[in-house]
Amino acid sequence: MPPQVPGTGPSAPAPAVHRADVDAARWPDVARLPSAAPARTAIARRLVGRALDRPALTGPATGARSSAAGPRLTLHDPDAFYRRIGRHGLIGFGESYMAGEWDSDDLAGALTVLAAHADDLVPAPLRRLRGLWVSARPTADRNTRTGARDNIRRHYDLSNDLFATFLDPTLTYSSALFTAFPARFESLAAAQHRKIDRLLDLAGIREGIRLLEIGTGWGELALRAAARGARVTTLTLSVEQAALARERIAAAGLADRVDVQLRDYRDVEGRYDAVISVEMIEAVGVEYWPSYFTALRRALAPGGRIALQAITMGHQQMLHTAATHTFISKYVFPGGLIPSREAIAEHSAAAGLTTATDNGYADHYAETLRLWREQFVAHRAAVTGLGFDPVFQRMWELYLAYSEAGFRARYLDVRQLRLVPAGPDGEDAP
Repeated sequence: MPPQVPGTGPSAPAPAVHRADVDAARWPDVARLPSAAPARTAIARRLVGRALDRPALTGPATGARSSAAGPRLTLHDPDAFYRRIGRHGLIGFGESYMAGEWDSDDLAGALTVLAAHADDLVPAPLRRLRGLWVSARPTADRNTRTGARDNIRRHYDLSNDLFATFLDPTLTYSSALFTAFPARFESLAAAQHRKIDRLLDLAGIREGIRLLEIGTGWGELALRAAARGARVTTLTLSVEQAALARERIAAAGLADRVDVQLRDYRDVEGRYDAVISVEMIEAVGVEYWPSYFTALRRALAPGGRIALQAITMGHQQMLHTAATHTFISKYVFPGGLIPSREAIAEHSAAAGLTTATDNGYADHYAETLRLWREQFVAHRAAVTGLGFDPVFQRMWELYLAYSEAGFRARYLDVRQLRLVPAGPDGEDAP
């Protein structure tokens, strides 16, 4: 009997969507089927159909063997499903879900099973044909100064109220650190504070420290650093996040210790005793990683240290993803790319930094995403009230489940690193 995926389970059905009712102006590639490509559709039907025939994916609509175990993936429109995948690969897979052409009673569980066997889906001789299913990333998504502002706006400026429907009261949008799994006896807010406090400790934050934060979020890390007595300069490109972060900081009586700036990391001014950047590198883009690490190094005063939290993937997967327009880059994080540990080591070393500590927490991110997804599902009525239609809701739930599956299958990891200057400017403190 195949094992159940830990931490996942049946959830409320996603809102029903019928392709004919999709707003074509808002979702053009969801509202219409791609042009027919019989040979590619046939290949997709054979390869993906074989993947869906695994014992761990059950249900008569998939053609799989019937079993009480494992998540159920149900195809409502198999022809459209395979046609989209045949034409657009994983983007088509996601758009088919957005169009309501397939569902699962355990979305994260089904995606975890598929992610765990990702390398087995396509036989080695056919991998040379990968170019038939993928397209290059749009040049408009490059993270130039103007492009970075646009890309950040398209995700983080969707609505502060939207993020509040699924984040905990700290409004922290990055992996938490838990004491046990599943997190039944610990609040997400407590686990987020544990993560933040560990980063503050890595960076040596205490009374009088000058801290630069690259990537403000909604201000929780800056608040906790200021409460320790640090003087914080925090940078963001999100107008919505900056406004709410300033409100929260003022309400806490810490406005004299925290300066929230709408500023690109490439335009950092001054030098600081510590720099912290939490899951910001993923939004930088591969061609700008040298600029990012150079900015970190340039901002450090002698003896300073950097605390970095970053999602990572395997190096070969990163190289493939860097050249590919993906479902996530199209609909969720335009211009983004998850680095590998090798890429972080290479680009940080080139900027004159060395890694002092490096720890991974994949299980913690899977648990964080599970809780976010459950809250998002539980607050669908509020999301609808904010003006987000069922297609958006299916897209967002797929994004959260897809990400959770990546961590559960160990396709993704999240690391906390302490970086210090190489050579005489470095320090050896724990």
